[in-house]
Amino acid sequence: MRLFKTNYFSRWAHKHTIDDASLKKAVSEIRNGLLDARLGGHVVKKRIPLPGKGKRSGARLILATNLENRYFFIFGFEKSQRENITLQELTTLKKLAKDLLSLSESKLNTAVIQGTLLEIENETYPV
Repeated sequence: MRLFKTNYFSRWAHKHTIDDASLKKAVSEIRNGLLDARLGGHVVKKRIPLPGKGKRSGARLILATNLENRYFFIFGFEKSQRENITLQELTTLKKLAKDLLSLSESKLNTAVIQGTLLEIENETYPV
C-alpha cells in the first residue's frame, strides 16, 4: 500500500501541525470503514482531530483513493473555516483523483523523485 501527499496538501498539513502519523491513522480508519463520506469519483472525506482541538472542531481531509492500495491526500480544511467543499471544487478533485489513480508505478515513482508527490513512508500499514 502506498500513501502520498500533494505539495499543496503537504503545505496545508504542515501549517496545521498534522503529521504523517495522523495521516497513517486516518488511512487505517478508512480501511476499517470509518470514513465520513464517499463523494464519488474515488474521492472520500475523512474527519481528523487537530492538535488540541478534537474531531468536532478539527479538520476535514479529502483523499483520492481506490480504497485498496493507493491513498492520495489532496485537500484539507478546518471545519471552523468552512462547512464543506463546493460542487466546482468536487468536480476538480474528481478529475485529479482520476489522474492520480491512473498513474503507473513507474510514473508514481517519477513524481516522487521530481517532488510532485510526497510519499508517506512506503511500508505495510496496520489495518
